[in-house]
Amino acid sequence: MQRPLDGITVVSLEHAIAAPFCSRQLADLGARVIKVERPGSGDFARGYDERVRGLSSHFVWTNRSKESMTLDLKQPEALDALKQLLGKADVLIQNLAPGAAARMGLDYATLSAEHPELIVCDISGYGEDGPYRDKKAYDLLIQSEAGLLSITGTPDDPSKAGNSIADIAAGMYAYTNILAALLLRQQTGQGSHIDVSMLESLTEWMGYPLYYAFEGAQPPQRTAAAHASIYPYGPFAAGDGGTVMLGLQNEREWKIFCDIVLQDPELATDPRFDANFRRVQNRDALRALILETFASLSTAEVMQRLEQGKIANARMNTMSELWQHPQLQARERWQPVATAKGEVPALLPPGRNSHYDYRMDPVPALGQHTEAILHELGRDAEAIADMRQAGAI
Repeated sequence: MQRPLDGITVVSLEHAIAAPFCSRQLADLGARVIKVERPGSGDFARGYDERVRGLSSHFVWTNRSKESMTLDLKQPEALDALKQLLGKADVLIQNLAPGAAARMGLDYATLSAEHPELIVCDISGYGEDGPYRDKKAYDLLIQSEAGLLSITGTPDDPSKAGNSIADIAAGMYAYTNILAALLLRQQTGQGSHIDVSMLESLTEWMGYPLYYAFEGAQPPQRTAAAHASIYPYGPFAAGDGGTVMLGLQNEREWKIFCDIVLQDPELATDPRFDANFRRVQNRDALRALILETFASLSTAEVMQRLEQGKIANARMNTMSELWQHPQLQARERWQPVATAKGEVPALLPPGRNSHYDYRMDPVPALGQHTEAILHELGRDAEAIADMRQAGAI
């Protein structure tokens, strides 16, 4: 079956997470993604850990279905090969250090003069202009700059998100902007320059807490796994030591919760708790009442009452439990993907489409496709050997 991006070629000067996560989404849809890496070491995310049969967990996650080409772009022969490759490409993605691509003549202004249909996507911490443009940025630093740490954690301890949320946000906005640029090119015949900032990407995701604190209002408080502005919403201990996650969204559910789950219908009209904002104000008192009821119940009994009342609830799964999640198993969302260390399971991209299957090809070894790509560019065996001897590949 034809995929949406079959025939599209993407060249990516990428490392870490943001750009690789973006380009992997494009590969999932059928694009040919050529990942350009440093000879010898490659993308430094290859060395983050060895948790997947000796391979990096980050790298396996973000790099399937790509071709790996090693080029030392400080050497003229390697840079010339890259620029020749860009003549055959539809998209260039880069998240190098600020200014590095421009110094090599890989900025949009330079490239578009020769390749007007090329789409160039630059991913950086803070964007191509402004006072922070040259500032280094890593995921945790952007979580801090975007205010996420100020609303995440406990009252005593601010906490980062447990995954690379700033990188993921930037990668997804790069992905959607590239898709939009490809659609625009169909209409105009012209490429685009896309400037994606990690700070702006994560700030967009901070919309609710920003508006909650509008014009100097009190911001959401750090409430661990509970919700800062809805209550009860979060984890509650059952009598057998288990934890139940539950959430109420409206006053109808509050009345059902009191009637069926707490089996105390009169509590629904208690003036301390008869509106969400009052439940938030008096959360400590309400929490004590809920825990008093749950103390005499097992986790299964609490869940049964929540299900009976159609109150939203969930288990607090570990990673081991998530691998075995019955819903993901039932929907057959895991598919084997090849690596240099054997097959590993990979989650199919979210969103099933009735017209095509996602591309789920191997995670490449460092430089695995270098010689084949150079042959495509017209280099013969002797020229490739010379480049290898010089350390250009």
